[in-house]
Formats: sequence, C-alpha cells, structure tokens
Amino acid sequence: MLFRGSLGLVFVGLCAAASLEPAQTRSAVRRPATPAGKRGPATTVSPASVRGLSLHDRIAQLLMVRGYGDYPSSTDPEYQRFLKWIRDDRVGGFIVAGRIRNGNVISAQPFEMAAFINRVQRVARTPLLVGSDFERGASARVAETARFPYMMAFGAANDLTATKELGKTTAREARALGVNWIFAPDADVNNNPDNPIINVRSFGASPQTVAAHVSAFIDGAHSDPSRYVLVAPKHFPGHGDTAEDSHMQLAKLAETKERIESLELVPFRAAIQHGADAVMTAHLSVPAFDQINIPATLSPNILTGLLRNELGFSGLVVTDALEMQAIASSFPEGEAAVRAIEAGADVLLMPTDPAACIRAIMAAVAKGRITRTRIDVSAAKVLAAKRRVGLYRSRAVNLDSLSDQLDERKTDALAQRVANGAVTLVKDTRHLFPSAMTGSCLVVLGESTFTQRGETLATELQRGGMRDLKIYILTPAVPDTVLQAVVQDASHCGQIYVAAFVTVAANRGNVALQGGLGSFLNKLIAGPPPVALISLGNPYLLREFPAVGAYAATFSTTTSSEVAAAKAILGDIPITGTLPVSIPGIANIGDGLRVAVRAHSSSN
Repeated sequence: MLFRGSLGLVFVGLCAAASLEPAQTRSAVRRPATPAGKRGPATTVSPASVRGLSLHDRIAQLLMVRGYGDYPSSTDPEYQRFLKWIRDDRVGGFIVAGRIRNGNVISAQPFEMAAFINRVQRVARTPLLVGSDFERGASARVAETARFPYMMAFGAANDLTATKELGKTTAREARALGVNWIFAPDADVNNNPDNPIINVRSFGASPQTVAAHVSAFIDGAHSDPSRYVLVAPKHFPGHGDTAEDSHMQLAKLAETKERIESLELVPFRAAIQHGADAVMTAHLSVPAFDQINIPATLSPNILTGLLRNELGFSGLVVTDALEMQAIASSFPEGEAAVRAIEAGADVLLMPTDPAACIRAIMAAVAKGRITRTRIDVSAAKVLAAKRRVGLYRSRAVNLDSLSDQLDERKTDALAQRVANGAVTLVKDTRHLFPSAMTGSCLVVLGESTFTQRGETLATELQRGGMRDLKIYILTPAVPDTVLQAVVQDASHCGQIYVAAFVTVAANRGNVALQGGLGSFLNKLIAGPPPVALISLGNPYLLREFPAVGAYAATFSTTTSSEVAAAKAILGDIPITGTLPVSIPGIANIGDGLRVAVRAHSSSN
C-alpha cells in the first residue's frame, strides 16, 4: 500500500473531474455551390443583414451548439451529428467545451483545435461565432498555454494591471486559436461560502473589487482592435450568493431588490460601462424581480425589464447552457428556447437538440407568440457581432503563426507573478512559514485517482532544499484503514504541510474534501506534529479545520499556484496576499499575515 516513487513520494491509493444595428442595403451575395469534398462555404450572406436568410436560418443564427477541440475522424458519429448542426441546421456558432475523462477535464491541443475550427468554418454557410469559457485565458480549455490561476487569485493579489494583461492575453490566445467569443469574465460576487459552483471563479466578495477587475479584464480584451474578441461577463444577475449548483437544480437568489442593486449588479453595471459585448444569464430564480419561480434566463422581468431597460444594455444576451438541469428538468427544450427568446435572450447556448429548438421557435412565430421582427432584431445583432470580429473578412486562422501567438514565456511569467502574489497566510500560530526545512512531510489530498496534482509542489519543495521530504499522495478512493496507517506513519514528522486540492466542478454539489479525507485531516491535526493546511482551491476550508496550526490559501489548483505554494513554504517569496473573501467567524476581507523572504533566499 505504501511505496516510494521516482520522486521519493509515498503513494497511497488503489490505482494509478434591444438595439438593432442598421442592416446593409445590398442583397445577400450568392456564390456558386462548392463541389462536395472541396473547401469553402457554399454561399455567404452579407454581414449584419438578415435579408438573405429564411426564417429558419434567422432563428438558427441564434443557436450555439456544443463542440470540442479535438479533430475527429469524418466517420465519427459524434462528429457527424455536430456536422449536421453546422451544415444542415445552419446554427450560428458553437462553444468549444471540455471533455471529461476519469473525472478530469481534458485540455485540447492547440494545433488540433485551431485546425478543427478552420475545418468547421469551411463547412458553414455563414461564418460561425466560436466561443469558449476562457475564464483563465485559453488554459481553461487548451493545453500548452500559460497556466493562469483562477480569478480569486487575481483578487487576492489585488493586481489590476495583471488582470488587464490577462484580458489582453486571452484575446490574443483566443483569436490565434479561432475563438472569437470568450464567455468571461466572471462577474459574480462570491459572498456565500457554501457556493458550490462559483467560488474561486469569482474575483472575490467585494462588489467594488469584482467590478474593478471585471472592468480591467474587458479593457484588456478590447485593447488591440486587430484581435478584437467578444466578451460576455456572467452570470446575470449574479450567481455568487447561492448554495445550489444550477447544473443540477434551480438555484435561488433570495435577497431584496435593494441588496441586489447594491451588490450583485455592481460588477455588471461596470461591465456595461466598459463596453461588454454580451452578458450571459444565470439559471436561478430571483423573487425580488420576478415572483414566478423560473430561471432568470426565462424571465422577461429580469432580461428585458432589468438588464435591457434599467441597466441600459443593448448588446447580445446569451443564455447559460440550456442542457443544465435548472432548466432542462422543468421545460422541454423547445419550450425553454421559446421562453428565453420571449424573455429577451438573443443567443441560445448548448441546446441538445437544436433542430427541435428551431422548430419550436418557428411554431411560436406562426402562432403570433413571437414576432418576426423580434427574431430579426436578434439575428441582425448576431450577424453584426460576426462583422465586428472580422469573420466576413476572414474566417480561418493562420496555423503557421499559432506557435508565436501562443508563446508562453511572457505569459507564464505573468501567471506566476499573480500566483505568487495571491498566496495568503490567514493563520500561523506554530510559525510554519517559512519551513524549518528538515523533518518536513507533505500530504497531498487529491480529488481523483488519475490526477497529477501535487507533483509540481513536491518537485519544487525538493528542488528548494527539502531533500528528506516524505510525501504522501491520497485520494478519496483510499480506504480508511490506509488513511489511519498514514496518520500513524506521519506522527514521526517534524511538521506536516497538507496541500488540499478542491476544484470547482459542475454536478458535484459542494466544494469540500471528498470521501474520508476530511476525517483523516482532523486526525492528522490532532498531532503531535504541527500541521499547516494549504488550500489549493476553495479558500473556505479553514472553517472545517479551525485547530490547524497554520492556514494558507492560493485560491487556485493550477500548477502556477503549486509553484507559488512551494516558494511560500520555502521562504523564497514574500507572502503578501490578502483575503478577497471573508471566512465566517475566522477572517475578514483584507486579512492576511505578511511574511518576508527567508534571509538567505532571493525573491523570484
């Protein structure tokens, strides 16, 4: 059960997660059909004009389906279904989503993803909007890109310049890959410690701080007109004060109108003032603005009354994924699509059956439930957005320049700077930062048997001088008998550093240590060795382990945050981060102990 690996690790486990832009006056440009098997779209419609589109195709422009960043065989059934959506249903675009294998999100390879997007753009009659959740730059979905930490790390580092650079870098990476719409930044104010789905995706719990970072991100993303990318702050009117995951059920924001106006809406107002191209809706009920228990995505009071009329937003309104249970469990997909359009949405994201949605909306138009003018308004806005990102000039990306555009050296340095500045020391009654260097043990609490998390941290600590470091890798699958054996074995350590990885993930329902790891940690804290808990992810973990000797947070599970945690333990960087959230009964926003660099070390 215990064996020493190549890094000197002790692995413990069983086996190795509305405003209408002016339409063009010219008629649609018609081109000869391209022979089967040849490159190039069959026909092209003029930008920002719906004149050349049938009612079916105008509606289809409002749909963005799910896609992936790998390059499948042309005979692959999944690809054939996807191709039908693009070629036959003629949807307006697709989102590059992440595949999940063995509980882990699999990142796409850059060249494969860009080549696939080019391939699909050639098939499409009208150029496609291609979106992705690049909340942490392209690294949120794509391998071999700078590993930016989560947004809460930017809040803890309190570096608005870095956030603006993140926005600029994200736009450059996105356009290089063929992505022209980023569903970011996250504008939620995470003031609910039990929020299972926003958490570290938010910049923090202060509406003013979140607003400042959201504004900086948008300014950066729009700073280079040659790489213009659409941005969509989310999740309106604010998903930060909920205890439910809307992937699983309808969440609820049960606050007064005055509280929502002064807190949740602050970042969205700032985003609109700074030129947000779009706003993504939330699948949560908001009784203060709509007494009917329906998601904001389907509420005219919220999308039209609040967002359009009160906040004055005239850009694209895009729904969160229609496949999520907050909507899918209550409405047939076609009915949900109709209601979203009625509410004021322009773009319907990730329907599982786009053809059914198109049919349902066409039927609603035929019955007079939705007017043709209403469809034309949204379709024209979608086509205008495509013009804004230059899709009518060129829809393909240059694969030859991709490596240069994704050069990681400069952006890696930025990512590491933010990760270093984010490390926040909340408690250190046993003086464990920096480490005594000798007699230390590292316990890594992972989330999946098939994870590599903790390896970078272990390597950096050994490289930094902890030659005799004993390391345990634990996952929720480890039996209680093995966990108890580790408690006994670790009792001989001089001090123990516990790295707890807790990722925000859809359909989990909480952001806690899984399996028997929580009980194990409490036994470890009981001693006798002093324990320092480093949360790589959910910063609220300290609530469950108040007796720990020291507590630090990185607000992120990325490798850049592992490096930062190692440097903080070694004393190679100063610890300067401050809490962007409050930990009830323990610490407040702005708290954080400062620790200088170890005397013999140099900051890097």
